[in-house]
Amino acid sequence: MTYAPHGSATPPGWYPDPAFPQQLRWWDGVQWTPHLAPFAGQFMGQSLQVPRVPISNQTPVYNPFIWALTLLPLVPVLLLLTWQPEFRLITTRQGATTLDPLSIYSGGYIALQISGFLVWAVGILCAYMDHQRLTRSGVIRPFHWAWCFLSPMVYIIGRTVIVRKVAPDRGLAPIWAMIGVVVVSFIVTGVWMTNFMSQIYSQIGYSVSA
Repeated sequence: MTYAPHGSATPPGWYPDPAFPQQLRWWDGVQWTPHLAPFAGQFMGQSLQVPRVPISNQTPVYNPFIWALTLLPLVPVLLLLTWQPEFRLITTRQGATTLDPLSIYSGGYIALQISGFLVWAVGILCAYMDHQRLTRSGVIRPFHWAWCFLSPMVYIIGRTVIVRKVAPDRGLAPIWAMIGVVVVSFIVTGVWMTNFMSQIYSQIGYSVSA
């Protein structure tokens, strides 16, 4: 491609400069911009990273996938509130009555673990779809979606760094939402653990009095 007409449906990207085809010029989807880059072939087969260029203010940096990825950790936290473990009492060989540690492994516990895995898998898919959206929007080398295998927080932070490079005044909202999710998760988990320990102590007190 040596020429992209004004107003064409050509997606944003690096294309041969119409005035000087030996170099690349950034096409923002509407018009040519001043951003230039050399051809990778000019460096005798050496790889060349084309520079990132700012995107227009009209180009969205958020989409449903990044919001889903950010809010998905709330799902197992909310499910935790519905899980009320029931404890069984057992008698040891020494004749003491205590709680059965295996009683925690109920159907609710297994469902909670499965939901955590599903949230992790769906989060990876959301990161991939978000990466594709950013690429189609003209973001050069978005933060790679595979980092989500390590943690959704890693992907969200890395994504924000890249988006801020091409859209300096935008892109921080997922970080703030992620912080809110972490705070809510700590609060909910803390309340649940308090109730959990209270149940254990009450069961132990009942067994001792009996």
